[in-house]
Amino acid sequence: MKLKLSLCALLIALNGCSTSSTGRNQLMLISPNQLNEMGISSFEQMKEKEKISQDKATNAYVQCVADAITKNVPKSAHDGEWEVVVFDADQVNAFALPGGKIGVYTGILKVAEDQEQLAAIIGHEVGHVIENHSNERLSSNQLSQAGLSLANAALESQNIAARDTLMAGLGLGVQYGIIMPYGRTHESEADVVGQDLMARSGFDPKASIQLWHNMAKTSKNSPPEFLSTHPSNQTRINDLTAHLPKALTFYNAAAKPSCKKPGK
Repeated sequence: MKLKLSLCALLIALNGCSTSSTGRNQLMLISPNQLNEMGISSFEQMKEKEKISQDKATNAYVQCVADAITKNVPKSAHDGEWEVVVFDADQVNAFALPGGKIGVYTGILKVAEDQEQLAAIIGHEVGHVIENHSNERLSSNQLSQAGLSLANAALESQNIAARDTLMAGLGLGVQYGIIMPYGRTHESEADVVGQDLMARSGFDPKASIQLWHNMAKTSKNSPPEFLSTHPSNQTRINDLTAHLPKALTFYNAAAKPSCKKPGK
């Protein structure tokens, strides 16, 4: 059974192996077209369910920052126009999806103090798209489920006692040993890719560090990093600070946008 599992994982990996821009090996089993369709479909569903902001000044501000960012996104990530929607909700959140979709909740505009910090948020979210993190997450989930199914079949065939307990433990091992660290890796990668992207777009990359100081004030009582899909705020601050000299070289050479935040 161990041999079968190893061969299965090897065949899948050989068929879907890639490398991120940071040099990290990636497993991607979903075709780009399929992923784009999924992103577009999910975005349309969100627009039907969520309240969309009608505030012209807020929409213009977010669109201005997003336009400056997306001009510097590689064509391999999305070759076309990006749709940007501002959702009128207090969630401190934003996202980007395959297929050229960006969503920003008005709640996060209270944390992002200016265009630089909003650019850090949008750059980070678009960084997930650039690095194909949705594909990786879906692919890793598929592989994990396939492995658990094979393990369950093996335990059933051998009449091993306490199979349910073993499978539950195996499921936790997959979650904390593979899925959750995978999420933390994605977040850290999107942080530095997004910092470079905002810098290339003319936004001061130092703002990404200040943003996470702001985030830390709003995320008290967060779970330990080991049990979280996201790195701790301090880890992100440390990583972005270490990467800052490289990002500043892009910023110094870029044209500087001017996007006015409403009320400032």
